[in-house]
Amino acid sequence: MLSRIRPFLKLNPTLPIAILVIMAVAAIIGPRLTPGESEVSDLSIALLPPAWEDGGDWKYPLGTDDSGRDILSRILDGARVTAFVAGGAILIAAAIGVVLGVLAGFLGGIVDAVVMWAVDTLYALPTLILVIVAVTVIGHSLWALMLIMGLLGWAGHARVIRGQVLALRHREFVTLARIGGCSNLRIMRKHILPNVVGSILVLTTLNVGSFILLESALSFLGLGVRPPNASWGVMLADGRNYISTAWWIVTFPGIAIGLTILCGNLLGDWLRDHLDPTLEAR
Repeated sequence: MLSRIRPFLKLNPTLPIAILVIMAVAAIIGPRLTPGESEVSDLSIALLPPAWEDGGDWKYPLGTDDSGRDILSRILDGARVTAFVAGGAILIAAAIGVVLGVLAGFLGGIVDAVVMWAVDTLYALPTLILVIVAVTVIGHSLWALMLIMGLLGWAGHARVIRGQVLALRHREFVTLARIGGCSNLRIMRKHILPNVVGSILVLTTLNVGSFILLESALSFLGLGVRPPNASWGVMLADGRNYISTAWWIVTFPGIAIGLTILCGNLLGDWLRDHLDPTLEAR
C-alpha cells in the first residue's frame, strides 16, 4: 500500500502533515467547542446513533455511547490523552536510544557490548508483556505509563544510531577533530550528533504509530487510562459489547487510531526517502 501512495507523497508531502496538525488542533481546542460532555453520563440519550441515521441528533454528530456520553467529545479528549502519553514516551525513548547509540558506536568496547546486550534483550522479550508487567507493579498513572513505555522502547533508536555512528567515527572530519585536540564528548556533540539528526527524526516519526497502538492496547486491557477518563483504547473497550447493535461506539475511535497511525507512518516514510537515503526502502 505504501508503495502505491509514496509517488503521490513525493509530489505532495503535506497531506499527512496537514491531517496530523488538524487532529492536534482539534484535540487542543475541540473539547471546548463540542456540545457534549466526554465524562458526563445521561442515560436518557444512551446509544443515540450518528446524526445522519434515523433517530440521530446533530447535537451529537457521531452519536453517544451506552452511558449517554458524546462520542465526538470523547474522541477529542482521548486524542489529548493519547498525544500526551505516546508523545512523552516517544521523546523519552528517542533521548535514551540516541545517547546510548552514540556512546556505543563511538566508544565501542565494553560500552558497546553492554548497550547491544540490552538491545538484544529488549528485542527478545515481547514489549507488550514487559509493559503490562511494569504497569501492574508500578501503577496506572499517565506519568508512570509514559515513563514505562519510554524506558522500554528505546532499543530501535539505539541500534540504528549505533550503526550510523560506527560508519561516521572513521570519517576524515572525526580524525581531524581528534588531531585538533577535541575531546570525545565534544566530537560526539559537535561532529557526530548533527550527522544523525535526520535518522533521529525519521525513527521518531515512524515510532508514532507503535506508541499510539501500545497505549491504546493497554487502555483497552484496563492497564492504561482508567474510565471514565476518555481514551481511544478505553472507548474501544467500552463499545466491544455493542458492536452488533451500536457500531459507532467502536468504529469512530478505531478510525481515529488508524488514521493517526497511517499519517505518522506515511510522514515517516516520506522523511526517510528525503532525509536519510541510507534507510530508503527499495
